[in-house]
Amino acid sequence: MPASKSSKSSLRSEGFRTVLACALCFIASGAVMAAAVRWFYTTGAILNQGDAEAHLGIARRIVDSRTPGWAEVGTTWLPLPHLLMALLVKDDWMWLTGLAGAIPSAICTALAATFLFAAIRRLMSSTLCATAGAAVFLLNPNTLYLGSVPMTEAILAGSLCSVFFFTVRFAATRGWGALIGASVAAFAGTLTRYEAWFILPFVAIYIAMQSGRRRFAKAIAFCFLAGLGPLIWFAHNYWYFRDPLYFYRGPWSAKALQGDVPYPGKGNWPVAIHYFFAAGWDVVGFAGLVICAVGVVLAIARKAWWPALFFSLSPLFYIWGIHSSGNPIFVPNMEPHGWYNTRYAMALLPLTAFGAALIARFGKASAATVVALALLPALYPLNSHCIAFQEAEHNSRSRLELTRQAVSFLRAAAGPNETFFTTYRFPAIFRTLGIPFKRTLSLDNNPQFFMACNRPEIFLWEDWAIATGGDEIQTVVDNARLKGPRYELSERIIVKGEPVLEIYHRQYEDPLRQTPRSEE
Repeated sequence: MPASKSSKSSLRSEGFRTVLACALCFIASGAVMAAAVRWFYTTGAILNQGDAEAHLGIARRIVDSRTPGWAEVGTTWLPLPHLLMALLVKDDWMWLTGLAGAIPSAICTALAATFLFAAIRRLMSSTLCATAGAAVFLLNPNTLYLGSVPMTEAILAGSLCSVFFFTVRFAATRGWGALIGASVAAFAGTLTRYEAWFILPFVAIYIAMQSGRRRFAKAIAFCFLAGLGPLIWFAHNYWYFRDPLYFYRGPWSAKALQGDVPYPGKGNWPVAIHYFFAAGWDVVGFAGLVICAVGVVLAIARKAWWPALFFSLSPLFYIWGIHSSGNPIFVPNMEPHGWYNTRYAMALLPLTAFGAALIARFGKASAATVVALALLPALYPLNSHCIAFQEAEHNSRSRLELTRQAVSFLRAAAGPNETFFTTYRFPAIFRTLGIPFKRTLSLDNNPQFFMACNRPEIFLWEDWAIATGGDEIQTVVDNARLKGPRYELSERIIVKGEPVLEIYHRQYEDPLRQTPRSEE
């Protein structure tokens, strides 16, 4: 009996130490991410990435639009990141600054580091190894940047690290709590990015293998709960677009946007692998790639096959995407010498972190050395040694200049309550001006938008039209000259690297109608 009491006391003590260690990891990770968000906010870089602006715009339309609600999540991009941002983006200041998208990313990054820490600590029974792995993951400059902007990578990282932790716990306990935790985390991942869909069957097989006599019941339970995410998305696309695979083969899918244009790695496995690891070199550095490879070897040698497999799945998914799914990666030092999708190589970082944790088992000196080598890129200024930041900055220059000129003109020319007819391409203009989306009529406002396009003489009442050469807005403006309303070109903005932007102002035949319709 005394031995039993001693055993229970020991278990309680170990449980308390585990909770305390994880809590301290989350607090430290949160402090790091708060500092990163502050840094990128003060440098004005939160919305450099074009996709970040688009994600923030989608979230804002859910709560501020002529047609607010679930339909505004659209297609192609999965909904969870936008729903998380929607919790904050209704606040105008949060929207204008982009912090409504940065804060959820930062929280999810801190959660990712904490779950990774907890999983490694449980696997290796070493706080030192867990700290080394979490540090390599969290302090990478690309993690700090993508965890500070309204992108989806941080939310996915939080989901996948949670799945990893709960599968590790399930292997030890076979409990329903761990199973439900893995299922909920996987469900969140499937509503964030498509690579989570790719990982689902592997997790289901692992759960079946670890479930003992009730393997099929628990594997089926996982598949049911986690599989709700894809089912919801199929249903959404069928309901709104009459095609459950519209996200994959619709006009805004990666395949449709890429078209049949050839790119390095398309249909060529060796080249696809080469380009992915070339981007990986820029993300984790040469030392990081070596640590990654050594970690895989050590994991196999120690029969820790599940961490090696789990953290290899995302890199395999992206290599497959380059080869078969119209998702190229361009790096500046390789043909065609561009910047595109380099952040996909972030998929290597958890594997590098796990490799660092394995190497740290050889002692404190090994831990300090491997962390220092893995974090060499972090010893330099973030804005000059972060490939994800560099890509965003390089690709945003012309777009930001176009936005600046359009904002400058409309700030002087447009009235405080005037309305706008536009496409989905210019959320930054309205965000910068502080113009609510409910004062815009765009492609997102179906069927009102198509009614205005087909019968402008009846349904088009907006004071301004913003078009790019040859788009549907310009076509409607040109056709409306026959029956009205009549729009005259007020400003043409030409920026190298961007389509010509044309701003039209509605002309009223009756001088009394010069008062905007929204003020009548």
